[in-house]
Amino acid sequence: MAQEQPSGRKDQEQPSEREDWDALQARVAALEGRRPRRHPGRAVVAFVLVVLGCLLAPLGVVAAWTADLANDTDRYVATVAPLARDPAVQDAVANRVTGALMDRLDIPKLLDKVAPKDRPLVDKAIGGIGSSLQGAVSSFVNDKTREIVASDWFATFWTNANRQIHTSVDKALTGSGGGAVQLQGDKVQIDLAPVIEQVKKRLVDAGLGLAGKIPVVHTSFTVLQAEEVGKLKTYFRLLELAGLWVPVIAAVLLIAGVLTAVRRRRALVAAALGFAFTALLLGLGLTVFRVIYLDALPADVSQPAAEAVYDTLTRFLRTAVRAVITLGVVVALAAWLSGPGRYARGARQLWHTGILAVRGQADRYGMRTGLVGPFVHRYRRWIEWLLVAGAVVAYVLWDHPTGWVVVGLALALLFALAVVDFLAEDPEDPEGPGAEERGAGERGAEGAGAAVSGPSGRP
Repeated sequence: MAQEQPSGRKDQEQPSEREDWDALQARVAALEGRRPRRHPGRAVVAFVLVVLGCLLAPLGVVAAWTADLANDTDRYVATVAPLARDPAVQDAVANRVTGALMDRLDIPKLLDKVAPKDRPLVDKAIGGIGSSLQGAVSSFVNDKTREIVASDWFATFWTNANRQIHTSVDKALTGSGGGAVQLQGDKVQIDLAPVIEQVKKRLVDAGLGLAGKIPVVHTSFTVLQAEEVGKLKTYFRLLELAGLWVPVIAAVLLIAGVLTAVRRRRALVAAALGFAFTALLLGLGLTVFRVIYLDALPADVSQPAAEAVYDTLTRFLRTAVRAVITLGVVVALAAWLSGPGRYARGARQLWHTGILAVRGQADRYGMRTGLVGPFVHRYRRWIEWLLVAGAVVAYVLWDHPTGWVVVGLALALLFALAVVDFLAEDPEDPEGPGAEERGAGERGAEGAGAAVSGPSGRP
């Protein structure tokens, strides 16, 4: 009985120790709650840095997108290549080419040159359509043009031409023109002369030899049109010069603001959500500007084609916006889940309990961690931070990450952390996996020792 007193006294002391621990945590929390009032200047500096970083975030996204279009030929070609297959763009190009050719094919004037005695034969040959011959020829030319713009040749021409004239696009949007892409007044245009030449060959092959006598025709397809294109090219140039520096500055300001803050976790959540919110505003701004831009176009511009061009040019920018929003939400959620909040602690407890249950079941089937478990437990914090750093490096080095890339990296990191939690085994934990086996082994050893020593304790 005397030997059981320390154990009973220990059991009586456990509630007291727990109460002392809870009181200490409450006191620390109270002290943390008073810290911001002791450092008002520090809080203000952190707030200003975070706000500036959040405001620069959308500008950084636009700057990176602009630098891609201006400096990366492959990126530019990948951006505009889908336009060659867009039905609205094909219709607009076909109508433009047909109009340019029909301006040189004056059918009524050619019929007037026919001798009066031969006119009945001509009318009979054309099926009696007479005065509507101009429309019939126009329809014929349009059909042949659509065959051209819907062919693989046009897609190849479009891609190769845009690759060759990428420098001209840069010049056009930064103040000077040249090549197939030119800045004319308030328009950025592409010369369709090569397409017209292909259509002329197709018409001659189809029996319309008159088309072969048409001289070289230059007509343009408008890629961008705005009354303030002069200002736009100035802004474009500034963003091009900014390049990737603006995103870097925005990231540095956000990191500095979080590190300066007294409550860094709370500041990180606020910075991440602010980062995502400003990116969301940029996405909404693109939608609003789309409506304004299309409404400002002249009536003779094909609205479907203009919509296709705008959506295609801003496609990767919208992808970047979605990636930034997803990144901000993921970082904010991770920071919140790692915090001391009630629900965050509950979520972590559920996570840890589930992994312990799986590990316990695996332990019952004889799956032991061996020396790996204690090693992972000892260096667990370092391993977890290395995994987080690896996820960050993967995101930074990823070529134009999307929202799905962010989600995929987050899930991969979560899985890696789960593996670490599964492998980490504290050999001194009395309630961990294998505790029953260890306890049984210890009790067996004690029983064997008792049997050897006998009732008196002597062998």
